[in-house]
Amino acid sequence: MRKRGATMNNLEQILNKLPQNIRGPILELPQQIRNTLEEIRMKTGSDVRILAGNQEIIVALKDHHLVTKEDLDTILNNLLDYSYYAYEEELAKGYITIEGGHRVGVCGRAVMKQGRVSLIKEISSLNIRRSREIIGAAEQVLPHVLDKEGAPRNTLIVSPPKCGKTTLLRDLARLLSYKGFKIGLCDERSEIAGTYQGKPSYDLGPRTDVLDGCPKAEGMAMLIRAMSPDAVVTDEIGKQEDIAAVESALCAGVSILTTIHGSSREDIAASSIGPLVDKGVFSRIIFLSNDPVTGSICEVLHA
Repeated sequence: MRKRGATMNNLEQILNKLPQNIRGPILELPQQIRNTLEEIRMKTGSDVRILAGNQEIIVALKDHHLVTKEDLDTILNNLLDYSYYAYEEELAKGYITIEGGHRVGVCGRAVMKQGRVSLIKEISSLNIRRSREIIGAAEQVLPHVLDKEGAPRNTLIVSPPKCGKTTLLRDLARLLSYKGFKIGLCDERSEIAGTYQGKPSYDLGPRTDVLDGCPKAEGMAMLIRAMSPDAVVTDEIGKQEDIAAVESALCAGVSILTTIHGSSREDIAASSIGPLVDKGVFSRIIFLSNDPVTGSICEVLHA
């Protein structure tokens, strides 16, 4: 079990996949910028840009070098370990997850087959989103999540993008698992557990079972049937089939902890999950923001 407040120093996992002409200048950036680095964005014919601490920073490459197609091809091959076929299904969705749980967005020319994207080729942009674990991130939230008997409530976490809801949800799963609860984690996009080759990248506790890469609606049902969880944790529900799966889980007596994008009560009411909220399904609705820091609680609603 990692210590409270610990973060994974995992930037090296990303930088090792970059060619020296890009990796070197990033390593020369001030340590504060490297510590807060969130994204590395690379596009053919453009500068390398990073996002760190809500700032966009242009990385000055040697001889005013701009990103080339060859750079992107090299980086993608490094990210895929030259095993394109193994990642073909993920690439068709526009992203891949690499060791450490980092997510790489991919843009280029979409190849269609039977009305669906089957492949992305002629890569023109890559966006590497750094995934970080913050042990203890959910400790201030946990008292709101537990009921009088100490069991997890049905909880909905609401925030705009990049406000820490996945980090918070991950740490909630860990805390509940260490408290003795069986947690079923349905991680459709490999963002919560950061599973790589069958092993989660993060500490999720000793009683957390991870179903990786499975659509949420199907995954929630599978976890309930197979793993008898006390609570199911999943990220960013929104489709109608997700809503039906949540209702089925509640009928099975399983608590649900999940998230949606939004920033206000009005956003929730207008979303597909609005009817569940109106029914009082979620005992706690927790709103997050990045003011003053990412993951700050700005409001907690009690059903």
